[in-house]
Amino acid sequence: SVVEGVGDHGCEYMTGGRVVVLGKTGKNFAAGMSGGIAYVLDEDNDLYTRMNKEMVFSEEISNKYDVMELKDMIKEHVALTNSEKGKKILDNFSEYLPKFKKVIPYDYNRMLMAIVQMEEKGLSSEQAQIEAFLCKYAWIVCERESFDLFYSRIFEKG
Repeated sequence: SVVEGVGDHGCEYMTGGRVVVLGKTGKNFAAGMSGGIAYVLDEDNDLYTRMNKEMVFSEEISNKYDVMELKDMIKEHVALTNSEKGKKILDNFSEYLPKFKKVIPYDYNRMLMAIVQMEEKGLSSEQAQIEAFLCKYAWIVCERESFDLFYSRIFEKG
């Protein structure tokens, strides 16, 4: 889904999928968010002050797969809605990209990392997901490797 702004409690109780927010967010963003990813246009660089930092973290969008997904979602939004804001962002994408933040729950990120590690051990994608889910804490299977290493693996599998 792509929206051009959300009020208080945006992405509250989000459990999966992807969301792009092309405008302001209200307070308590991502309250209860347990899965999925939100790409948020943070033009004033103050999203951090309005989000639920106990369950989620935000980071710049630097991974090429995130960049492609973000751009494709905005393109689809423009095609379906003729959004002027979406057109402006696409026309100046290199200027807007640094203003976007990726918001992802800590536990969801750990699960993604565990799945990647299990796939690298030879499990099928489906079996890796099952095994990661069965672990009480997904980070146990990560064998204390850095989050950055695992995170890069998630998207390099493409």
